[in-house]
Formats: sequence, C-alpha cells, structure tokens
Amino acid sequence: MANPPLKDIRSKIEKAARIADRKPSDIALIAVSKTRSSDEIRPLLEAGHCVFGENRVQEAMEKWPALKGDYPDIQLHMIGQLQSNKAAEAVALFDYIHSLDRLSLVKALAKEMDRQDRRIACFLQVNIGEESQKGGCDIKAVPELLAQARTAGIAVAGLMAVPPDNANPVPYFALLAKLARDRGLDGLSIGMSGDFESAIKLGATHIRVGTALFGARAVRAT
Repeated sequence: MANPPLKDIRSKIEKAARIADRKPSDIALIAVSKTRSSDEIRPLLEAGHCVFGENRVQEAMEKWPALKGDYPDIQLHMIGQLQSNKAAEAVALFDYIHSLDRLSLVKALAKEMDRQDRRIACFLQVNIGEESQKGGCDIKAVPELLAQARTAGIAVAGLMAVPPDNANPVPYFALLAKLARDRGLDGLSIGMSGDFESAIKLGATHIRVGTALFGARAVRAT
C-alpha cells in the first residue's frame, strides 16, 4: 500500500545519498512515533516500513507489544532519555538504544542484558551543543564512556546528538562525525524532519523523522 509521505522521504533520502556518493540502503529511516496512536502507525506498517522510534518506555510498552505481534519484523529504537530504573523494560522491548549517556545507565543496561540474555546495540548520546537542559554526555567524556560501555560488554553502534534549536545544525553534525571517526565508530544517529538531508550528506546512518511522516501533532485543549 502506498504512503505518500513515506515515498517522499525515501525519495529525498535517495537524492541526498546520491549527492554524497553513498548508498541509500546504508541509511536507516527511523519513523518517530512518540505520541502517535497505533491507528496512526499502522498505515506506515502496511506500506512496508518497520523501523520506529519512541521517546518514553511506558508509552512504547502500551503500543508496541501488540503491534509487534501483528508485524514481527518491527525494529524498535529508544531515542529519548532513559532512566536507569527503566533498563529492564527497555532491554526487553527495544532493539536499539540511542541515549546511553552515563556510567549508571551503562551498568543498569549491562546488568539487564546479562539477566535477559539479550544484547542490544547502543548509541552514545553526546551533548553536542553543551546545553544544560539536554541529555547526553560531555564531548570530553566520550572516550571514557565508550571504554566503560565496551568493558561492560555493550556493543556501541555509534554516536547520537541533537543540535541546539534554531541553530544551523551542519557544524554540529560535522563535529559529531569527527568524534565518531576519531573513535573508530561508524554509526551516526543525526538528522530529523527539517535537516535529515544535511545529516545524510555528513554521514548519518540513522535519521529520526516524525512530523514529515505523520504530520503535525494535534494541539491538545487545555
């Protein structure tokens, strides 16, 4: 079944990849389904898309077990801040975690991966804009956190970051790409609805797109 927004995003991914001399197949499109209902998600599933991202463990637990039962090929990414006390649920439900940003979370995830005998690749989240209100480890802390994760037996897929709002994201994407290269990491989780084409040109392997796929969120009455 055709899905016009999905078709348009895939076309833009292919064009940006071609400009960067990259393969579109090397770029994972994560459909950000936070706050979206199962009824909103199903059209994408029916169109053949199976990679989704959620910001909150509790919300994901309410939607995805049933959807996974209907669509067993779903790949679910945790892209929001993760509390250490939610590690058990996260390891059980998600296939990737993009927000590993501190030693306490390394320990909690490693413990649960061992207990559940389930290995999940993680991205280290970096506070690339050095913003106090955002999650992510300090840029200077990347080498230590990477070593801690690897020592704990966690496979590190790459780095993730969210540039500052209302700023040109390109310098931040480029900085994260350099940090990843310097540490021998291939994965880059960067780029959202408004800037994923630039992110692809700078090496993004995972882009997180919500509004461009689902449309604007309904404004809730207060």
